[in-house]
Amino acid sequence: MKIRNSFLQTSLFVLSLGLASCAVTRNEKDVLSYVDPNIGTAHSRWFFYTPAAVPYGMAKLAPSTNGHYGNKDGWEAVGYDTRHNSIEGFVHFHEWQVGGVSFMPTAGELKVKPGELEKSDSGYRSDFDRKNELAQPGYYKVLLDDYKITAELTATKHVGFHRYTFPQNQQSRIILDIGNVQGESGWITDASVRMIDDTHFEGFVHTYPKYVKKYDPEGKVSMYFYGEISRKPLRVGSFSEKGVESASTVAVGKGAGLFLEYETQNQEAIEIKVGLSYTSTQNAKLNLAAEGEKLSFEQAKRQAQKAWREELGKLQVEGPEENNKTKFYTGLYHALLGRGVASDVNGAFPRHDGAIGQLPRDAKGDFSYNFMNTDAIWGGYWNLTQLWTLAYPRHYNDFVHTQLQVYKERGWFGDGIANSNFVSGVGTNMVGLAVAAAYNAGIREYDTELAYKAVYENEMSWKNRKEGSGKMDVKAFVERGYSPFIGGGDTFITDSTGSTFSASHTMEYAYSAYAAAQMAKSMGKTEDYQKLMKYSDGWRHLFNPQSKLIHPKDPKGNFITPFDPYQAWRGFQEGNAIQYTFFVPHNPEGLISAVGREEFNTRLDNIFKESQKNAFGGGKTIDAFAGINAIYNHGNQPNLHISWLFNFSGKPWLTQKWTRAICNEFYGTEGVHGYGYGQDEDQGQLGSWYVMASLGLFDVKGFTDARPIIQIGSPLFDKATITLGNRKKLVIETKNNAADNVYIQSASFNGKPLANSWLYLDEVMAGGKLEFVMGNQPNETWGTMVAPPTVK
Repeated sequence: MKIRNSFLQTSLFVLSLGLASCAVTRNEKDVLSYVDPNIGTAHSRWFFYTPAAVPYGMAKLAPSTNGHYGNKDGWEAVGYDTRHNSIEGFVHFHEWQVGGVSFMPTAGELKVKPGELEKSDSGYRSDFDRKNELAQPGYYKVLLDDYKITAELTATKHVGFHRYTFPQNQQSRIILDIGNVQGESGWITDASVRMIDDTHFEGFVHTYPKYVKKYDPEGKVSMYFYGEISRKPLRVGSFSEKGVESASTVAVGKGAGLFLEYETQNQEAIEIKVGLSYTSTQNAKLNLAAEGEKLSFEQAKRQAQKAWREELGKLQVEGPEENNKTKFYTGLYHALLGRGVASDVNGAFPRHDGAIGQLPRDAKGDFSYNFMNTDAIWGGYWNLTQLWTLAYPRHYNDFVHTQLQVYKERGWFGDGIANSNFVSGVGTNMVGLAVAAAYNAGIREYDTELAYKAVYENEMSWKNRKEGSGKMDVKAFVERGYSPFIGGGDTFITDSTGSTFSASHTMEYAYSAYAAAQMAKSMGKTEDYQKLMKYSDGWRHLFNPQSKLIHPKDPKGNFITPFDPYQAWRGFQEGNAIQYTFFVPHNPEGLISAVGREEFNTRLDNIFKESQKNAFGGGKTIDAFAGINAIYNHGNQPNLHISWLFNFSGKPWLTQKWTRAICNEFYGTEGVHGYGYGQDEDQGQLGSWYVMASLGLFDVKGFTDARPIIQIGSPLFDKATITLGNRKKLVIETKNNAADNVYIQSASFNGKPLANSWLYLDEVMAGGKLEFVMGNQPNETWGTMVAPPTVK
């Protein structure tokens, strides 16, 4: 029998939540009070909801409502959903294609399966009430109704901390569920967990995620752990696919797990510390010793929240509208949460071949970078990398170093990376662009010649290219200047002759060729620069002068028929011709000229007027691909720059209008309406976009120019103070700011009038003060004299 009512415990728990909330919100300057991890948790991805973590940590602890279900295609929403009402465990690893090691405190009858989502009695899962749940950056707390157990979680970078407070019971228990699917982990190929002594345990789980199988079939993802429990259990049993052993301290194989049994007194707390690693149990133990051995749960919690305050505090915003601050800091929180460290405290990191790599030390004996796990950077140049450039260059440096390490091992950049395995996701590869942008933005703490070699090969080479590196049609692009359309129906093909997504690939490859060209120019590689710039015009091959749309061509060079510009997945990946026609971020002037300035502005303005009716995405349809057939879809990557194109087309006030509207209407502060309605946040991308747009700063080109620029939108806050990566300060102030005053009337930078709707990035990075006077009517002369420069 599960234990039910305990009025006293519930009352105490609710009181503790109230006190905790007061502690956070009493001081309005406490940035954590503006972060709500539960925003957008309806239909969210596996890596989205991990409150008990530090920025870019390996240990990302979170409750799971349906993680053991896995997902059919390897990427869909799974893990925690605000519409679910039961919890099946607390899982330690949450990355793209990486998930595992679930713990669950229980009581009463022994059950070793989590059970069905809507029927908690079918397994060890428990119902819960969200009024008894608290999620903050670095900390999570919930009352498990079926057991009257309070569960709390926190973390350091490599160590997870649990505290379970039990009622009086002779059948209290902690389940260590190791050998079962969690989230995106895919198939479990092997697992083990064993008690080493009365209070220590260790183990591993080897997984074969769907995208590893598809893109890197010889790879695997392994997770290791070493744990310490504060109280010796009275009894230990094990379970696996073969069944339950009531007196066993070891479990191996699929379904492996242990159950630790206790007799507990009322309000007795049992704590667990778990060191994590992707390389070995020995390194998991080392991580625990280095980061967690001397920490209590409360100390770890304080340390985690201190780290969040420091990182979030690098951007400070002021103004009366509390919802905007919540959107801002929750978006920034997600930007700093995704893409976790994969290296250990001793610099060990996982290699694709199963070996252990070693990070180099600098002259001081320190590791100059972290090795990361990362989802694809597809679209990240319109949000994450810009935010990294401004305030978090160390993260950008880690990203570049990780990609160069993979290049040295594998011969190619990875797109998405899970423990050095290629997990492409989209079959393209924009890593070269992101690395070139880092170089051009002045982030160069790596072997720049090696970086350029990798960037150039990513754009121009195909011999022995691995499928997981993406761009398998780059041969066709290099030979023709565009990728031809092949395949069709339900069959998606990309090979040396072309692609089912040929038009979107052509647009992307032209853009990334431009980025590589600008890196070549900066490094004095003139011949490469000229060659790459020719490929940056690849989009022109597919521009149909009659429709003035991007139109896929077949291998014979003819525009394909029939052709529906609203149709996704035929020539265009996760978008359509209406959306992708604007995918010329590196040459807006060329696109505007090809369409015609007046028609360009009218068409783009009408697109936003129409898409506003559907909240700039898929309306209230809860689905990652909602809006994919629409004329604008803010919930997916291909569109994220186009509201800023009016700065290039002579109508910057429309950029001000529509970016402010997107911030207000696409983004919400609820579980269901957070990032659209159940759309795809992709490890901080949509959150980062809100941060940049609400600051009024953005670059359509993703900082790929040899001398990058940054465009100006509609600053949302009365005042924003950014501690730049070089430790200088940039202050953005608005006068006459209000909900309806979205239009810039005049501006100045460091006391001098600013007439342009753009600045050079190096000017912004020098720090100072941007001041804007806002109004409720457009000033149609401001920002129109000199358009942002376009490299011919």
